Amino acid sequence: MKLTDYTDYTLRVLIYLGLHQGELSTIHQIADSYGISRNHLMKIVHRLSLDGLVETVRGRSGGVRLALRTDEINVGSVVRAAEANFDLVECSNSSTNRCVLSPACRLQAALCEAMEAFFAVLDSLTLADILANADQIRPYIGLRLVAASG
Repeated sequence: MKLTDYTDYTLRVLIYLGLHQGELSTIHQIADSYGISRNHLMKIVHRLSLDGLVETVRGRSGGVRLALRTDEINVGSVVRAAEANFDLVECSNSSTNRCVLSPACRLQAALCEAMEAFFAVLDSLTLADILANADQIRPYIGLRLVAASG
């Protein structure tokens, strides 16, 4: 299974904003940090805004920021919202299944169990968990290390 680029970029946007929690960031800044198309990110930020995960501010000094705390953003929920289809094989979807093996095949049940395990892990994580090593993440996307206030 491979997540779509859309989901990958969605998670990256949330990571970036989580590293800048409370601050406004521009799509241009995020795109430059990751080397991603601004057009793609505009669509993603729009969707995240509709889902209530980010807040957008228009205008010259506008931008985007998280609308929730990082510990309120569940990774499994984000992935489910971003992905359109989790059918691993044809027989995963009864309305499109034409596989002649389906009545006796045990693969569908095994793949379903694997998908449940996949989401069990993602559902156990929040954005805060992903950002637990923020000081190690920042240099990889060109961000300055911010000294922790004491």
